[in-house]
Amino acid sequence: MRTAFIEQLSELAGADPRILLITGDLGFGVLEEFARRYPRQFLNAGVAEQNMTGLATGLALEGRIVFTYSIGNFPTLRCLEQIRNDACYHDANVKVVCIGGGFSYGPLGISHHATEDIAILRSLPGITVVSPGDEWEVRQATRALVSRAGTCYLRLDKSKAPPTHRPGDPFEIGVARRVRDGTDLTIAATGGILEVALEAAEELARLHGLQTRVLSVHTVKPLDAETLTAAARETAALVTLEEHPVGGGLGGAVAECLLERGAVPRAFRRIGLRAGFSSAVGSQNYLRARYGLDRKAVVATILDTLGRKQGE
Repeated sequence: MRTAFIEQLSELAGADPRILLITGDLGFGVLEEFARRYPRQFLNAGVAEQNMTGLATGLALEGRIVFTYSIGNFPTLRCLEQIRNDACYHDANVKVVCIGGGFSYGPLGISHHATEDIAILRSLPGITVVSPGDEWEVRQATRALVSRAGTCYLRLDKSKAPPTHRPGDPFEIGVARRVRDGTDLTIAATGGILEVALEAAEELARLHGLQTRVLSVHTVKPLDAETLTAAARETAALVTLEEHPVGGGLGGAVAECLLERGAVPRAFRRIGLRAGFSSAVGSQNYLRARYGLDRKAVVATILDTLGRKQGE
């Protein structure tokens, strides 16, 4: 995903000198070409992410479109005060980019597990929160955020779904994409774990005869209330899937949205993290399996939600 982001931003930067990329002293393997091509649009702020965010806000208030870039929690939770007081409060064109959402940096432990960011950042007034599911969505989201006024958060993942784009598919901030049709149930997923949603949907169809609608909720704020309401009313169950705690993340946002609209699903389940901080380390796939976020666990949870057993 990070390569797709950098390639798209490079293309945009060549046509718009207002675009500026600031890194917190990392990512040089993918940023070197950008820095070489656009030396006046690239800055290394050093290992000083809070200063990076304040600097980005000042440049944005002078007319720049500024992307800050770092891994895991470093551009988000470490900089929360600066994002809130500097960028959001002034509605500045600062686009915070996290690479390594969820368990992407699982082997590095809790300091690098970016697993509370959506809940915390979506609570900030005026911010846009985007979490693409595949490379096409990354590219489209990057283009959209350049054009979108105000502070935005772009959460990128090491994992990604296979290509979900079909010719003529639109991409719009705040509008979920239906990447698989189905009438029996809906899985609404955000981020790279969309790949697990699609794998689970395939298994549910092949082994259980269940036709699953899969939504890529690439924008968590603003949330697509219309598409989610339709899914709640048209299918027998609505399940949210995220590599993030269920409280305050996509699952929480969807529950709030549907209850306020009076669209109560016949069955509803939030699949995400529930066990607190992870004391385990390992690959992203290992940690997904450990915390019930892999294909096998998702299928089992969905069958339980529907009141069905394995093999039925």
